[in-house]
Amino acid sequence: MTTTEAKVIVRNTTLADIEELVPMAIKGYGYEDMAPTKEKYASHIKHFPEGQFCVEYEGKLVASCSSVLINIEDYGENHTFNDVAGGGYIDNHNPNGKNLYGIDVVVDPDYRGLKVGKGLYEARRKLAKDLNLESIIFGGRMPNFKDYADKMTAEEYVNKVLDGEIFDPVIVFQIRNGFEYKGVMKDYIPKDEESFGYATLMEWKNPDYTPPAKED
Repeated sequence: MTTTEAKVIVRNTTLADIEELVPMAIKGYGYEDMAPTKEKYASHIKHFPEGQFCVEYEGKLVASCSSVLINIEDYGENHTFNDVAGGGYIDNHNPNGKNLYGIDVVVDPDYRGLKVGKGLYEARRKLAKDLNLESIIFGGRMPNFKDYADKMTAEEYVNKVLDGEIFDPVIVFQIRNGFEYKGVMKDYIPKDEESFGYATLMEWKNPDYTPPAKED
């Protein structure tokens, strides 16, 4: 383990972290409207504490992610963030859900070289295996689409990113972390100006998932 790795701690988020998380999230997203509020972070911890993670580096919180349990068929493949995240409060959390849905990942831009995002994805995968969940799903941002939206459709943009013709840091990171692109969702987060409201539907299948036994 390197010195840098030894300083990085991935753990569950607590109520005591919220005061520090909010300004970090605003900095990470670049504008306040995209970041969860104190009330939303508190609601995440209330409904599904084991699904909320943060990263500490030398005692400072530098990244976090929030998740909710759902059954994706209840929402369909062309849902919105508000639909699947209970308006950002995850009060739609289903303890018996088979899909772990990631509702956000944010990293302080000053700490992106430490691979803390990868640590959060690993924590989610471990949770999915521990809970015997079928998959991890989320709507991924397309931040570089803002530079191409006047030249091509969202679907064309993603396909060019997947073919290596265009670079999008979020999509490339997700693919490298084992997620499969399932399609584009329109009006996912309308206020996401960089993505023009679009998001990629991504899924990671749990290779260890065991379906529940059918009742006779």
